Amino acid sequence: MQLKEFGVSLGDLVQEFSFEVVYGPENFEKVEITKDDVSRPGLQLAGFFDYFDPNRIQIMGKVESSYVEKMAPEERRACFDRLFATGIPCMIISRNIDVFPECREAAEKYKVPVLRTNEFTSTIMSAIIASLKVSLAPRITLHGVLIEIYGEGVLLLGDSGVGKSETAIELVKRGHRLIADDAVEIKRVSDKTLVGTAPEVIRHFIELRGIGIVDVRRIFGIGSIKMTEKVELIINLEPWEDGKQYDRLGLEGETTSILDISVPSLTIPVKPGRNLAVIIEVAAMNNRQKKMGFNAAKELQERMLKQYGN
Repeated sequence: MQLKEFGVSLGDLVQEFSFEVVYGPENFEKVEITKDDVSRPGLQLAGFFDYFDPNRIQIMGKVESSYVEKMAPEERRACFDRLFATGIPCMIISRNIDVFPECREAAEKYKVPVLRTNEFTSTIMSAIIASLKVSLAPRITLHGVLIEIYGEGVLLLGDSGVGKSETAIELVKRGHRLIADDAVEIKRVSDKTLVGTAPEVIRHFIELRGIGIVDVRRIFGIGSIKMTEKVELIINLEPWEDGKQYDRLGLEGETTSILDISVPSLTIPVKPGRNLAVIIEVAAMNNRQKKMGFNAAKELQERMLKQYGN
């Protein structure tokens, strides 16, 4: 398990949000954004820079523009000079507000891109933050299979050769959708949510021992695949061991921690004759039922206590 850190290029954001490039220094598209938050430089325009993070994208809206508009030209020049001297990655002007000449002068002096959009300030801020949360999310790559079963994202883990891919193919034949096989890239997009996808180079492919590489999308159709899915249940597949005690009631819910988020998990022993696809389908439906407030094991326990007492 290897934790990776990612950045997103300013050029990608310009393309995604169709920003107008008011001023772009040479190779500005390659500027890397590494912070998943955006700031409005209100206090900084007033000269207060304590706790200021210069690595964040800065956005000027109607409030900030109205404030600096009341300044004398020299004061305004000094104001923008202080802000751009910190090395901010870029300045975005919202609502198609005219760019102050002093702002452009400071941008050219310190080689800071200036972009503009017609969107309202709060709207574009929310959209950029949402995009950056996904692009810059902490992530790891796990060896496993991610498949959507009845709307639940189920991550199958286990040693090579235990039957993960074969089970995934059976589930796809039963109408469920494959997200990733062999390598699953998992992102932590919020404090409670993990989202999995496949590395682009192996997306939609699955390896079956004895057959080779299979393109799931072409064989089973576009309805058999999905680009991303939340990770809501982890199933560990392991060879059946005679004498080992396996959970037969499910009273004590197990969890597995991925990127500091606990995900419900199960361990299912693999044995010839067991229909793993059906078992995993039931596990997914049971997990969904638990999220809706019903736990069959606890219901049975309560009935037994009522019937036989303590």
